[in-house]
Amino acid sequence: MSQNWARQTTVRAIRPALNVLDRRIERLARRRAREVVDSSRAVRGLRSDGRQLREDLAQVRAELEGMRERVRQSEYAVDLLLGPHGRRNSRLVSEEKLRELAAQVHAVTRVPDAYERVVQAYRTLFELELRGVGRLAGTPRNILGKLVTTPLLNPPNGEILEIGTLFGLFSGGMVRQISRVGLPYRLTVIDPLASVQLQAGALRADTSGSPVTETVVRENLALAGVDPERLRIVRGFSEDPQVQAQAADRQYGVVVIDGDHSAEGVASDLAYAEKIVAPGGIVVLDDYGSSSWPGVQEASERHLAGPTRFELVGVVLTSAFLRARVEHEVAGGAL
Repeated sequence: MSQNWARQTTVRAIRPALNVLDRRIERLARRRAREVVDSSRAVRGLRSDGRQLREDLAQVRAELEGMRERVRQSEYAVDLLLGPHGRRNSRLVSEEKLRELAAQVHAVTRVPDAYERVVQAYRTLFELELRGVGRLAGTPRNILGKLVTTPLLNPPNGEILEIGTLFGLFSGGMVRQISRVGLPYRLTVIDPLASVQLQAGALRADTSGSPVTETVVRENLALAGVDPERLRIVRGFSEDPQVQAQAADRQYGVVVIDGDHSAEGVASDLAYAEKIVAPGGIVVLDDYGSSSWPGVQEASERHLAGPTRFELVGVVLTSAFLRARVEHEVAGGAL
């Protein structure tokens, strides 16, 4: 009896504490149950999100592949227009390389807007080859160096002589550039026009597929906008006395020497230029400093070391620019 009473008394004493504990357990149980439910929902949500993510990734991959294909097509189209196919040298050039070229042009000419002039000439180069047949010889920067620098050296007149023209496209570009500085041009071209480019080594058809003929040259110059009334083609080799006599009826403001690249050929062309370049006129030597044509620099340095009207103004890439002294004087006295 006393034991039952003691048990009952103990239960009544601790019941409030038990009730509190029961409520706490119940709250914990409900909280845990909610967590379990929420976790289940989260898992289902993650599964749903995973499916959506995979679908989105598949769509992104498809769009990315489409973009890559469009980029490949664009690159191919640009390469067809500016790549090396059919002309040996690509016309693609980076901004960095163009700015390096402009810096060299500025160093020789001192014009402040050399980069803008280079960009203008680049558009001309693209248009000339796109409109004409054949190609311009050389890399784009080499071509641009000659086209940009020559008129910025202020030749005394617009009489242009090009010795060695290939397809005539460069002559068309030089006419355009001389017109840019406001000089009325007349163009004389000396070239054997022997169906192929004549230089040392094996003769073969040009990579452009076009023949080097007078018909092609005249057509290209017409397409470049050259007035046929201001064009004269003297067919033959520049060292031929009869050819020289035919072209020596005027004083030239610009002479481009781009014919025989041997030391003997360049020496002959420089000796001829001494007689026909106007005071203050500009002589452009193509491939000066080129490892492929060492004779150009060799003959030029030998010529400049002797009695001459010419002085070296500067070099842009592989083109040297000479100016005829106005007073016809050399270091040792009058010429």
